[in-house]
Amino acid sequence: MTAADRAPRLHQGAADLGLALDEAVVTKLLAYLDLLAKWNRVYNLTAVRDPADMLTHHLLDSLAVIAPLCRHTQGQPARLLDVGSGGGLPGVVIAICCPEISVTCVDAVAKKASFVQQAAGTLGLPNLRGLHARVESVTQRFDVIASRAFASLPDFVHWSAGALAEQGVWMAMKGKRPDDEIAALPPSVQVFHVEHLQVPGLDADRCLLWLRRA
Repeated sequence: MTAADRAPRLHQGAADLGLALDEAVVTKLLAYLDLLAKWNRVYNLTAVRDPADMLTHHLLDSLAVIAPLCRHTQGQPARLLDVGSGGGLPGVVIAICCPEISVTCVDAVAKKASFVQQAAGTLGLPNLRGLHARVESVTQRFDVIASRAFASLPDFVHWSAGALAEQGVWMAMKGKRPDDEIAALPPSVQVFHVEHLQVPGLDADRCLLWLRRA
């Protein structure tokens, strides 16, 4: 895929997701992808290395949660914690598309948190920060706690419960609907919404689970 091909494909993929991205957002998303590829050569932030696959598996996959997240926040300022963020997915994409959301990407691996911090500076994202920590140690409270293929649902909510604001919600990106994991959740946590996600160009099951304290 040439550099010239990427912007139209990103625009089309976003449109298929019901998103109208302006040029400034598209430019930042592609600059983030370039930064990720550059760091990846040294730090192995992601196993996906092909530019076309990175656009689909990383950008479009993360963009699939933007519309559901915006429906939840209704455009109001919010604090979001992206747990086990790795190279900043979906946290950096959320920070680029939703400037009203303050995004913290937490990862136990220092180089991954450093990359997110570098991305925040390079891309001019004052609403983004990388945090090197284990999620269990995070004491700041967040309105939304997100994860993308981070851990099982019971582990995800258990480890991050201390960071959830009183009326906060968990937003878990998963592949196939994880009925076994849902069944294993404690009675103190309820799944209140599950939505199927169709990622353009990705022939794989994707769903988004919303959870809150019962």
